[in-house]
Amino acid sequence: MAQNPRTSETESTPTTSRNGGLSRRNYVRSLATVATAATAIGGAGTAAAQDDYEVIEAAGQTITIDTGETWENKLIDMTTGQDIVVTAHSSDWTIRNIGFKGKNTAGTGTATFGISDTSGGTCTVENVYLGDGSSTGNGNPNGHGQTAFWVAPDHNGHIDFENVNIQNFADNAIYGSAPGTKGGGTIHIDSSFAANCYVSHFRLATEGSKVTNSSVYVDGSHGYVGRGIWGWAPGTIEVEDCQIEMNGQNTAIDAGANGNPTEIAVTNTDYDDGAGIAEHAGSNVQLGDSVGTDPEAFIPQGVPTSPEEAASGSQK
Repeated sequence: MAQNPRTSETESTPTTSRNGGLSRRNYVRSLATVATAATAIGGAGTAAAQDDYEVIEAAGQTITIDTGETWENKLIDMTTGQDIVVTAHSSDWTIRNIGFKGKNTAGTGTATFGISDTSGGTCTVENVYLGDGSSTGNGNPNGHGQTAFWVAPDHNGHIDFENVNIQNFADNAIYGSAPGTKGGGTIHIDSSFAANCYVSHFRLATEGSKVTNSSVYVDGSHGYVGRGIWGWAPGTIEVEDCQIEMNGQNTAIDAGANGNPTEIAVTNTDYDDGAGIAEHAGSNVQLGDSVGTDPEAFIPQGVPTSPEEAASGSQK
């Protein structure tokens, strides 16, 4: 089956506003509530109707989203032990209200979502839950396991991510640096949460790309300990109104890779100084106004905390 194979760039040439979000401590308590309240998936066959969303049982299929199409209100049942791939390499598409229940068990070097806008348009990913993560078996010491979102090098438009929850993936949460080597498309990650993923959580490259009103959380006790935000060339990448709580693991903000420099401009953000900042190959992390070192990761308002909540859009 198609697996959204990733081509690496190497191989291809102060107090911060919490935006009404939950604190990390409240978030931990909320997970227990969500787990208790979650309802079992019912029905047989590959799809079963619910009140306001469709349940799709993962069975090795690939779903392709075409130009102008909206794919929404789906609960993907990964408890089957099978994989599912969503591909959108067209233009002006929308992915909305999608929840994944159970761990992704796909092999190494693959992605759940392979996306790009290849015609200079604007695409949207909103209200997606990938919080159950990927199986530990699909990782390896180099970190080439399952990626949640892979943005292809040909991306030359713009993608807005909003209200996305990604946790415990064996590779990058949002791997969006590849367009820096070819298409030059931009990415805006807003009001999203990523935790305990490997390699990195938010990875961007092109000028005009940014992360705003979002959190990264790594606790070191489970899951993976990837970089917080990783900037690749050419940049500049903007980070604003974010909380990067790493608990001393890896690097909070990492600039530059493959011998190529970039710039990351940070404002109104707290980062973990125990994890710190890294600047490679002449890169520069510019710390602007209201940058502190006392982060408290939060889940922004509107981010789904269960598959059912995401699929139904009820978190709104």
